[in-house]
Amino acid sequence: QVQLVESGGGLVQAGDSLRLSCAASGRTFSTYNMWNMGWFRQAPGKEREFVAHISGGGGITYYGSSVSGRFTISRDNAKNTVYLQMNSLKPEDTAVYYCASARGGLYVSPGEYDYWGQGTQVTVSS
Repeated sequence: QVQLVESGGGLVQAGDSLRLSCAASGRTFSTYNMWNMGWFRQAPGKEREFVAHISGGGGITYYGSSVSGRFTISRDNAKNTVYLQMNSLKPEDTAVYYCASARGGLYVSPGEYDYWGQGTQVTVSS
């Protein structure tokens, strides 16, 4: 059974910080360091948006233009967990945040990812 479980979402004020976590479990992730991981978000009425991704070893990261400089993606392969540190949050960051896993490449398109978590809500008030 494959599971990605996000946590850490909540209601914060503009300018605050949050750290999201995504824990992977299941036999598929026994080689977790071979999986590239991504974060996406989806606001009501909008398409799912790429936020960031990180390579299996953690040495390569890439960010969407709307979060670059404010968000940081990282991972701890010993814990099968990927993180998203979100600083200087803005009301437009309000969305459900999803983590996802992919083999073979670092992608910005949601369609390239194999497994998804259930999402965690982040709400930023002004």
